[in-house]
Amino acid sequence: MAERGSPAIRAFFDAATNTVSYLVWDEASREGAVIDPVLDWDNRAGTADTGGADAILAAAEAEGLTLRWVLETHVHADHLTAAPYIKARTGARIGIGEHIRDVQAIFRPVFDAADLAPEGGDFDLLFADGERFALGGLEVEVIHVPGHTPACIAYRIGDAAFVGDTLFMPDYGTARCDFPGGDARTLWRSIRRLLELPPETRIFTAHDYKAPGRDEFAWESTVAEQRARNPHVKDGVTEEEFVAMREAKDAKLAPPVLLLPSIQVNMRAGRFPPAESNGVRYMKIPVVLRGGLNEERRSP
Repeated sequence: MAERGSPAIRAFFDAATNTVSYLVWDEASREGAVIDPVLDWDNRAGTADTGGADAILAAAEAEGLTLRWVLETHVHADHLTAAPYIKARTGARIGIGEHIRDVQAIFRPVFDAADLAPEGGDFDLLFADGERFALGGLEVEVIHVPGHTPACIAYRIGDAAFVGDTLFMPDYGTARCDFPGGDARTLWRSIRRLLELPPETRIFTAHDYKAPGRDEFAWESTVAEQRARNPHVKDGVTEEEFVAMREAKDAKLAPPVLLLPSIQVNMRAGRFPPAESNGVRYMKIPVVLRGGLNEERRSP
């Protein structure tokens, strides 16, 4: 089996969605993975582009890397994934946690997504909690960290852990839990698993929003820093205090701007909904009618 060590890491920050994607590789074998790649999406125009993904691919080529994996930490609600584009360009396989099945079960009927492949079949690999696989000479460990969504996982690669939306920087806090299938108490217990890793473990987050008083975007911390400084989960905060805080904050949050297109595409491993009879692909918007709008119109 591959060994633990220190992977080479390069971060790519997408300012439009405040998302951090990662190019990670084993220096010895030059085998690499891309974690949480972003597709450039113009929500007003309904157009997609690959500028961000192309920058990652260019960096991989410059480093002489062979990309083996595109790894998703979860079905993102705030950006569209570029995973299938990277797969098409490199042959890398797309992996996500096995509880993607739970997320698909929630959202398949919401969007009437009859084309959605059963049992997570749009993805190449579904990882179980505790599963290990090789990235060159490095070992990748999968850690199931539900709470933000049912399917969230972290990837521990050597001395680094890529935690998705579960944790943010120590001066900012933690992920929201108000999406379908989310749960604050479950998130607390997932975070405790991460904070039990060795204190020197490097934590890489999937987003940053610059906490008040900080002028630069940042995405790397350590377990020790999280336990000492994160206002939501630092040592001394109890589970009950966290749950009360998280649920109160989440009750005031607006949905992410790209929630509806992101879920539809990402639950299909980045595949867009099938084209209609006119050859055009469409995103669906479930409509909730409130007040008098939900009453049937009657003929006079």
